[in-house]
Amino acid sequence: MSLTSGVMMTSGNESSVDWSRDAYQCELLGPQKTGTDAVRRSARLAKFHVPEVVFGPGSLAEIGHCALRLGGRRPFLVTDPGLIEAGWVDEAVGHLRRVGLRPVVWHDVTPNPKDHEVEAGFQQYAASGCDVIVGLGGGSVIDAAKGVAILSSNGGRILDYGGVDQVGLPIPPTVMVPSTSGTGADVSQFAVITDTTEHIKVTIVSRTLVPEISVIDPRLLTTMPDWLNAATGLDALTHAIEAFVSRAHSPLTDSHALHAVELITGNLVRTQVQPKNFTARLAMAQASLEAGMAFTNAILGATHAMSHQVGGLLDAPHGVVNGVLLPHVIRFNAEAWPERFVALGAAAGIPTAGVPPQEVAAQLAELVRALADDVGVPKGLASLGVAESDVPMLARTTLKDACMATNPRDVDVRDIETLFRAAL
Repeated sequence: MSLTSGVMMTSGNESSVDWSRDAYQCELLGPQKTGTDAVRRSARLAKFHVPEVVFGPGSLAEIGHCALRLGGRRPFLVTDPGLIEAGWVDEAVGHLRRVGLRPVVWHDVTPNPKDHEVEAGFQQYAASGCDVIVGLGGGSVIDAAKGVAILSSNGGRILDYGGVDQVGLPIPPTVMVPSTSGTGADVSQFAVITDTTEHIKVTIVSRTLVPEISVIDPRLLTTMPDWLNAATGLDALTHAIEAFVSRAHSPLTDSHALHAVELITGNLVRTQVQPKNFTARLAMAQASLEAGMAFTNAILGATHAMSHQVGGLLDAPHGVVNGVLLPHVIRFNAEAWPERFVALGAAAGIPTAGVPPQEVAAQLAELVRALADDVGVPKGLASLGVAESDVPMLARTTLKDACMATNPRDVDVRDIETLFRAAL
């Protein structure tokens, strides 16, 4: 067995487990395809790593106390121009100053944070003598803040840390305040950075990246533009579904994943048509949190691995790409393990009693596509700029993505090419 970023997984040739050393037997993990047989593998140990969470309307007021408790004196506040314009940065700075802290604001982050942006942010952090790092914004801001934290104690270039468990030294304390309802970056062990030379996204996975504190104030969600609300909501749905069918899922992640699916399918459209519906916003904030807790411990799968490549090539919105790809990946993975999609279908409101698992999975894929239609996501990757000629390169780089390790079905480059072409 191997322990990877806090996830316990069996090796491919392990056929038995000595349960005498275990407190309990975890639920069976996903199938390892061997010829025509699918062999379910089991885990002896499940770890569940999450930050301290401060959740609820007005919780942004706690940001100063959070930074202070972590030893902050001069916090480095990472954000973006949109959050400044919305007024949230001024409010956050006020809360930090109110407890005697002297924050430095850095806001040169763009969507799909770039390697050179992170390295420039680190230079600013080092020059300003800051300590605690605070990320206020969406997934791009939070990933950039994590990148600055990595470089502050580990040095080098941010792309040096791609893959699993490559961050060798502890990073400064971090407080994350998400302004979207979907990325899960505020509770995850992931950071995704764009390699601007190779035009790919590099996934960094390390337990050191799980923030100390996540402050989730649903008020911040009300200033998202519609396209971002749609994209991050579909991203959260993808997190929940991929975590539930991951090879590394456990009972600890399953309950959060299923509840997130229920909340998202019941509330995402409501937030689009009624942006000030605070009940729906609160539900989506919780859905994002629970999906994030699920996927940071169970990891993800082919949808995210493929989406990262499209995002790196075209700088396309990550959640939008997920919304296009997810139905195709559901159908593909369900061919190997349809039973796993029954509980997901039920959580999404699909009748499952007496329905064959393969049919439930097909209906779930259709429901996801219908939800994407309802929130204005295009039907194919071609409308985002992906060309047939891009497919071979995208497929090759997908197989190198860390998220592929826990996809429930084995894949090769031809499988990924077929999926990309189906999604064009």
